[in-house]
Amino acid sequence: MSSLYITTAIPYVNGAPHLGHALELVQADVLGRHARLRGNPVRFLTGTDDNALKNVAAARAAQVPVAQFVAGNAARFVALHRPLSLSVDDVIHTGTDLRHRTGVERLWRRTAAAGDFYRRRYTGRYCLGCEQFLNAPVCLEHAIATEAVEEENWFFRLSRYAAPIKRAIRSGRLRIEPVTRRNEVLALLGRGLTDISVSRSAARACGWGIPVPDDPSQVVYVWWDALTNYVNALGEGGELSRWWSGSAQRVHVIGKGILRFHAVVWPALLLSAGLPLPDAVYVHPYVTVDGVKISKSRGDAVDPLAVADRFGIDPLRWWFAREVARDADVDFTEARLVARADRELSHGLGNLVQRTVALVNRHGGRVDGRPDGELAAAAAALPGRVDAALARFDVRSAAAAVWEVVEEGNRTVSRERPWELRGDDRRLHDVLATLVAACRTVATEIGPFLPDASVRLRERLGEGAHVGHGPPVFPRLAAG
Repeated sequence: MSSLYITTAIPYVNGAPHLGHALELVQADVLGRHARLRGNPVRFLTGTDDNALKNVAAARAAQVPVAQFVAGNAARFVALHRPLSLSVDDVIHTGTDLRHRTGVERLWRRTAAAGDFYRRRYTGRYCLGCEQFLNAPVCLEHAIATEAVEEENWFFRLSRYAAPIKRAIRSGRLRIEPVTRRNEVLALLGRGLTDISVSRSAARACGWGIPVPDDPSQVVYVWWDALTNYVNALGEGGELSRWWSGSAQRVHVIGKGILRFHAVVWPALLLSAGLPLPDAVYVHPYVTVDGVKISKSRGDAVDPLAVADRFGIDPLRWWFAREVARDADVDFTEARLVARADRELSHGLGNLVQRTVALVNRHGGRVDGRPDGELAAAAAALPGRVDAALARFDVRSAAAAVWEVVEEGNRTVSRERPWELRGDDRRLHDVLATLVAACRTVATEIGPFLPDASVRLRERLGEGAHVGHGPPVFPRLAAG
């Protein structure tokens, strides 16, 4: 068995969570649940990035003390876990979690001991949205003007690590999926790396953040601070050895906008501190509304809790699985969610299971035939197809493989017309056995995508020779 340590990025808490955050959490959850389904140990970490300057700015705008503002919004992110049916094992808050502060200080000292810090004065344009210096008057990502900043900071010798990071990526030691993102990072490395500022003036940060060890005039730069959460959550002892320094697969699930930090800065930091690199960085696209990236600060966020409350968690998680491509932004509308759920969950899978169970119950409620034909072959191949797709972080293809078995099941029903077969016809019992076996496989394999529905489907389909009873698993969402 291969253990999996899977993490999401930790979002800033300058506003309420939106649909993009839900996408990342659900995609990571799919990977974690799939690994557990295959019998592999999993640790799933998420959390919140509390120490950003943009959190300070948002608290000031709201006229709320920073600590109170951050704690309130951090709680809103954690509140997503139950409604989204997430199997989270651990949550870290960078502003209040002692293990994080201790870990930041420990890693800072290890990097300092490696000779990778130096202090110098710097002048540049700062984007509060990105929390980084940009050589541009306007940030295209956030469509805001950058701020002119001049101060003396601690710098990290990022340039020292370009070659080993490039080797790790090219060798496959550090996988970046999809390949377009891998190529993006290699192109960045090919242009060369410059050293980066890894601290900020404590005065400019209003004292918010983790003080630089032995230099209270500075606070640790929020990205250097935040990236270390992945190891800080594990402490120094057995958990670190098991999940980071041992044989576990270390996988980050992140959005495309923060690829540079996770595929360049974070590996460099780890190399400096003498720690292993992650095994993979899985990068997802953006969820947009009317073609525009959702933003907390612009106030155009779609509330995932409201969507789940109105339509149910199964339709939302299925929309994420079926609509979000590996490397292309996807536009969200409620109409698309409803259409997908009604067509595939209610009419497709739900109808297949309901007809199958009804036919079995009509003929004594027992399954005593032998699965055969194209549907049996498709169901047998399904686990391997799901494994292969998720191994390359292709959630959409994995869900499509599940759906293709559902489609073959409905074609089998139409082709065999079991309602016209006599009860003493051996073909009837073989067809019903084929349908039940395929539906049970789908009910299991759909579990990582739709954990709640998987339970209901497996209850309905029963075990062994017996099937259950009950109303449709997936009610229609659209009227009519």
